[in-house]
Amino acid sequence: MKRLYVIVFLVIAAAAALGLAIAEHSGYVLIAYKSFRFESSLWATLALIAVLWLVFWGIKALIELVTTSGGVVNPWSRRNRSRRVQVAIEHGQLDLAEGRWASAQRHLHRAAEAERQPLLYYLGAARAANEQGLYEESDNLLERALERQPQAELAIALNHAQLQTDRGDTEGALATLQAMHERHPHNAQMLRQLQRLHQQRGDWSAVIRLLPELRKDKVLPKAELAELERRAWGENLSLAAHREADGTVGLQALERAWQQLTSAQRQEPQLVLAYAEQLRQLGAQAEAEEVLRTALKRSYDSHLARLYGLVRGNDPARQLQIAEGWLKDHPADPSLLLTLGRLCLQSSLWGKARDYLESSLRVQRNPEACAELARLLAQMGDTERSNQLFQEGLGLLDERLLAAPLPVLAHA
Repeated sequence: MKRLYVIVFLVIAAAAALGLAIAEHSGYVLIAYKSFRFESSLWATLALIAVLWLVFWGIKALIELVTTSGGVVNPWSRRNRSRRVQVAIEHGQLDLAEGRWASAQRHLHRAAEAERQPLLYYLGAARAANEQGLYEESDNLLERALERQPQAELAIALNHAQLQTDRGDTEGALATLQAMHERHPHNAQMLRQLQRLHQQRGDWSAVIRLLPELRKDKVLPKAELAELERRAWGENLSLAAHREADGTVGLQALERAWQQLTSAQRQEPQLVLAYAEQLRQLGAQAEAEEVLRTALKRSYDSHLARLYGLVRGNDPARQLQIAEGWLKDHPADPSLLLTLGRLCLQSSLWGKARDYLESSLRVQRNPEACAELARLLAQMGDTERSNQLFQEGLGLLDERLLAAPLPVLAHA
């Protein structure tokens, strides 16, 4: 309140001083230019200048107000256009995340056409169209993205390949990725997609050919790459064995595929297992037994020990004796005990086979051991326990089967 009094006092004092100045001397102003002549007192001229200044700024403020109001009201103004694009982006992204494909496509396409950097919006719209089965429209959106941002060729191609894979067009996806492989041979994402596509197509030879690039460009972690390499070579052995209907030709192809492995790979338990299994399936039982025996002598592996009980060597008695030698160091391995039971069955040693199979089941309830012991007990006349073991084995094969409700039979 005191400040207000001070301000009022100062204004009155200034007005009084100005009045005294005007009363003491009015001054004189003359402006003449050609035929124009202006005469007035100094104070009247200053008042006129102040009024003109106020009129100028008043007109300017009015124009700005009208312009701003027009921007708010005018639907085609830059302000409203920017706001509509932002709304389209927000709605399109939300629709895409929540699976409203038609709405997502419409909003993101609108946003892409309006934005200067439209790549992400075109990609989203193309995916939404692809999910609706509008494959041609999806491809057209990607082509439009390439026209607008040609420098993003690789990103667009990778998304196109993924959409082609999603729609089941693995041939088209392969062609797209191979073209990018030629132009961008060291791109990690392209190599990863190419590897996955080869895997999906079951083309393990192509995966094997790609392995050096995956390793060189560090596309995969070391452990994952090693696992992929083992699986690829193992699957390749299987494909080589069954590529020809003729068993002899299959054995030759399998042997060639095995020799393609390095000496270190030929000692990998997983690859030895795949090789021996293919030999067994092709009827080369003795060769499979020798491969497994050599590998187990070098380094014991439970999976190899299990397969050893499924092959039949030239000398079953010696095979059993060798397997029993491993029992000294691995007395609680259920796979080895199962193998010993099977080898005893091959040699008609029923009592011994029963002991080994029961020992295997005491260590671990296994459907294979249940089935083998059930068959043996049925042959020995113990049908009640045999049936129990068969039932247990079925349950162990898939415990979810026991948890599922029984089907309701329709009555005629």
